[in-house]
Amino acid sequence: MNLNKDEKYMQRAIIEAKKAQEAGEVPIGAIIVFEDEIIATGYNVRETTQSTLSHAELVAIKKANTKIGSWRLEDCTLYVTLEPCPMCAGAIIQSRIKRVVYGANDPKAGCAGTVMNLLDESRFNHQVEVTRRVLETECSSLLTTFFRELRKHKR
Repeated sequence: MNLNKDEKYMQRAIIEAKKAQEAGEVPIGAIIVFEDEIIATGYNVRETTQSTLSHAELVAIKKANTKIGSWRLEDCTLYVTLEPCPMCAGAIIQSRIKRVVYGANDPKAGCAGTVMNLLDESRFNHQVEVTRRVLETECSSLLTTFFRELRKHKR
């Protein structure tokens, strides 16, 4: 299988999502790439931390800020298995991330084009290039399987 760069990095984000799943969290993973190097990883830990701010993207952004030594992530690409929500889209804009690549659309909260597109809102001072549906089947199936199992155990 010949993977392009986006698929290669999305596979790494999927590994992060599986770490979340193993921890009993919603399986969402993210990585941040700068100059073709992964500088930060993150996965959803909202249940573990009981913090609203513990989404995969925010965990990765915080690590990337520390690694680079700046709040500006201007030449970085964020890969995430699920389309960013409004909170994460806002953080992506504020951190000046150049590009977002995501796997599965989020029909309930997606703010990179599904419900709305905060990442390409011309009234903001920064817009983000978006690449959608990279390894969508793999990313979607992680979430579908997780929620199917959760419903089964709640019965």
